[in-house]
Amino acid sequence: MLNIKELARYIDHTQLKPVATYEDIEKLCSEAKKYGFYSVCVNSCYVRYAVEKLAGSDVKVAVTVGFPLGAASSEAKSYEAVEAVKAGAKEIDMVINIGFLKSGDYFGVREDIEAVVKAAKQIDAEAKVKAILEMCYLNPGEKVSACELARDAGADFVKTSTGFGPGGAAVEDVELMKKLVGDTMGVKAAGGIKDLKTAMAMIKAGATRIGTSSGVAIITELNHGKNE
Repeated sequence: MLNIKELARYIDHTQLKPVATYEDIEKLCSEAKKYGFYSVCVNSCYVRYAVEKLAGSDVKVAVTVGFPLGAASSEAKSYEAVEAVKAGAKEIDMVINIGFLKSGDYFGVREDIEAVVKAAKQIDAEAKVKAILEMCYLNPGEKVSACELARDAGADFVKTSTGFGPGGAAVEDVELMKKLVGDTMGVKAAGGIKDLKTAMAMIKAGATRIGTSSGVAIITELNHGKNE
């Protein structure tokens, strides 16, 4: 079992609700600093505000791009990524074009991811791009193709879900993703991870990052268990 500090560094502390307010983002950032989470993950309108609230800490700001559908143009996604990185975001969580993938337009999917990777890294070479595959919509062959296309396009992570689709992270999907990308990329499990047992199952399956809005509850559960 990981200790509290180790587990906290897996967590992208997330607030992506459409009704999220400045107060919600301030709370998110305060919690991230208190518990030592790796990052906060916010919608792009709140990047600058989150960066300000996290000044002086080592908590990074991650931002969603093309969220939650992935159906925006590559140009729009790239612009959103550029503006977010300029505002201080260090990680981009972009939704791939799921419709292109299901159409068999693999070139279009790769080109879409590549455009965001190139745009973000032109502003900050250290910026990380996570490709959200939304695995709940994909058949087995599409899952394999999505991972391979994200890898070939230069993404730094593959990510299971937006949390807005009909299904979230599944252990078997994380295992598949890890098998396909190995140690060449990170694997982020997100969507429906609300307790310690689920988080640990994802990590055991190969997740190197956990996206959750329940980070405080997960850490509290681990702390409670250690104190029993």
